[in-house]
Amino acid sequence: MRAVLQRVRSASVTVDGQTVGSIGRGLVVLLAIGRDDEPDDAIYVVEKTANMRIFPDERGHMNRSAAELGAELLVVSQFTLYADTRKGRRPSFTAAAPPEPAAARFDDAVARFRATGLRVETGRFGETMDVALVNEGPVTIWLDSADRHR
Repeated sequence: MRAVLQRVRSASVTVDGQTVGSIGRGLVVLLAIGRDDEPDDAIYVVEKTANMRIFPDERGHMNRSAAELGAELLVVSQFTLYADTRKGRRPSFTAAAPPEPAAARFDDAVARFRATGLRVETGRFGETMDVALVNEGPVTIWLDSADRHR
């Protein structure tokens, strides 16, 4: 499972011109499900996301987590994080999970994010979405659940 975390002042996602999710201060989580992902991958990404100290403390140092601050999350599916660009000019997405199992794993991850107690909004899985955000910092962090084995 891969995720890109973007610390934001605000963010929203629209589908066909209608807002389907919006948050204030928090994190946009672009989430990709890999072909070989298991529940432990979601546990790792959710725990890291909720507890990573990437928000400023009173001195401006990145020393606070989303969980500490009660930040909001906007979780958006993004299979393109599994793009393999090593050959040719067209990315391959064979490492991404197929749509049906990916949707179930995405829903499981969202349920786990909600279980942290944070307010969670989402886009719509499999839809073309427009994501708008005001990146705070900017702070952008890459997570890959495969890293827990390294």
